[in-house]
Amino acid sequence: MSTALPPVAPEVLAEAVESLTARLRKKLDDATAGCADTAVHEADASVTFRFGEDALVTLRPGPAGTVTEAAQATCTCLLAPRCLHRAAALGAAPLADAAPPEPEPEPESAPEPTAAAPGETRQTAPVGAGAVAEAGAAPAVSADPAEPVPALTAAQVGAAAALWHAAAEALAAGVTAGGAVVQAELLRAAHTARLAGLPRAEAAALRVVRGLRAARERRTAHRLGDLTGSFRELLHTAGVLASGAADPALTGTARRAYTAGGSLQVHGLCREPVLSATGYGGVVTHLLAPDGSRYSISDVRPGGLARARGAGRASVALGGATLDHAGLARGGLRIVGATVSAEGRLGAGRGVRATPLPGTAWTDGPAAPLFARPAAEAVAALLAGPADAADTETALIGCDVVVVGAAGDHLLVREARPDAPLLRLLPAHPHPELPHTENLRRIASYPGLHLRVLGRPDLDRAATLRPVAVGPVAGEPYTLRLPEEWLGRADLGYERLQGEHFPPPDAAAPASGPGSVPVPDAPDPLADSPLWRVRRLLETGVAGGRRAVAEAARGAAPQTAYGPLRRAGLTAAADLATALAAEADRRPRDAFGRLADPSPDGYAWAWLAAATHLAAAERFLVAASWTAATPSGATPAVP
Repeated sequence: MSTALPPVAPEVLAEAVESLTARLRKKLDDATAGCADTAVHEADASVTFRFGEDALVTLRPGPAGTVTEAAQATCTCLLAPRCLHRAAALGAAPLADAAPPEPEPEPESAPEPTAAAPGETRQTAPVGAGAVAEAGAAPAVSADPAEPVPALTAAQVGAAAALWHAAAEALAAGVTAGGAVVQAELLRAAHTARLAGLPRAEAAALRVVRGLRAARERRTAHRLGDLTGSFRELLHTAGVLASGAADPALTGTARRAYTAGGSLQVHGLCREPVLSATGYGGVVTHLLAPDGSRYSISDVRPGGLARARGAGRASVALGGATLDHAGLARGGLRIVGATVSAEGRLGAGRGVRATPLPGTAWTDGPAAPLFARPAAEAVAALLAGPADAADTETALIGCDVVVVGAAGDHLLVREARPDAPLLRLLPAHPHPELPHTENLRRIASYPGLHLRVLGRPDLDRAATLRPVAVGPVAGEPYTLRLPEEWLGRADLGYERLQGEHFPPPDAAAPASGPGSVPVPDAPDPLADSPLWRVRRLLETGVAGGRRAVAEAARGAAPQTAYGPLRRAGLTAAADLATALAAEADRRPRDAFGRLADPSPDGYAWAWLAAATHLAAAERFLVAASWTAATPSGATPAVP
């Protein structure tokens, strides 16, 4: 697939594949494979594809550069528009975002989340929903029996059930058989979910489709673990919604709702580049109020890497403010008539007025408490909240660390506290054109350096922090030396640390510091745990489908394959893995050799139960890795 092709709306592609005959669907993957290489960009912004002498497909994107209507994709062959050529050309193009960015609404016009119609009849969940609850899932339903649970409409329940079935079919097929037809079924179900008012479920389905594409095309950025997590999120969301009772947060909102925030005073923390896989780029500047509340201002538009690199000095479009993002990251704003989203993002409504304020250093003002709290406590607070709370852009923590040295692809540091564990620093964004990786590599060459770090914890890895900004530690002689105009911090995504920003060559690290001894191996309870056996089984199912799980289970007896799990006390994980393997191999047939139960629901529920339990167990191990140092080879007990 070429990213130079115009994005295609998911529903347009789904409709094109659905209109094909069964014979043509079998040929679709082969037709799509080399289609992008024949694309020709015309002067009128259209793109043409040549299929032989008599078939010419033309994509004419709309003003936004996206193919959003079926009429914008035409073919000259006799079977058009129900032809293989047109479907192949649409399948070769990247998927467009579900809902293009809309202007930020004023508080009085901000849409509310979809409300359930009173008196709607609830339907029961598909068979197997109890398995997820027993495995440790946390369905988004009310825990108080006396509290009314919001009811979904019949259309929403039906859309969720259809999406569950499409996701189960895609999981049973796996990457190897998850071609264009399977992806189109998911896209069709996702579009139905969008029309029914389930944008979160639709977004989860689009992530799965993009992951399947990346895996089948063997892109370097593809990670099987990410696709496994996307399947888990999609199945969990669709399964709970199909039960007819779910928390409003599980349905999602189609647009970010802004409410009146009154008068605010915010101070800049840092800025970081934003670069998405769908071609969007820009910047987000993180802000902090005197009471500790987190806010942000973003400027993200189509443009990719060039947009992300240039937006760092773009003007802040907020209430007539004369600052750019570089100035706001070290300055502040007094805002009158502010509009704020639930995530803390500031809007630029018509009545908003903003006045610049002088900047403050991290050691003063509202930023100081961020670095006074131990990192383990801050991470524990994130993990104790909702599962997606730690994924928001405002989930930043601060800590003072001492550089230990480079170890593989990460930088090892130790928090400047007694009995603190080793922490791993990884680039906030690994793109080589952004300076994150280069800055961390330069910091690693100064073992013993005292550093103040502001970053986002990576909750999929043990004790891992992705820093977005760094600064010197007050009172420490062996620390950074930044220009005064930087106000004591450097944005790692925009500013490149040079030799002059580090201690001079004649200033040596403390003799007793970490630089005087070899770089140790940081303990990793996640990697040392036998839970990798469950993870490998789940990822085998995603890569090869149901058949691959059944074949893997036939290779060894359950007591041999999952004995280490039981000996480590992880009996629930062993039982769920065994049940998944048994369900994958269960293919009952009637007297004529036909499948007696062709539905993939049972297999999907067994896979989701094991995946949900694994995610909860790994989350516990990650939380444990942030506490006091664990002896190498020891694994904290999972409750």
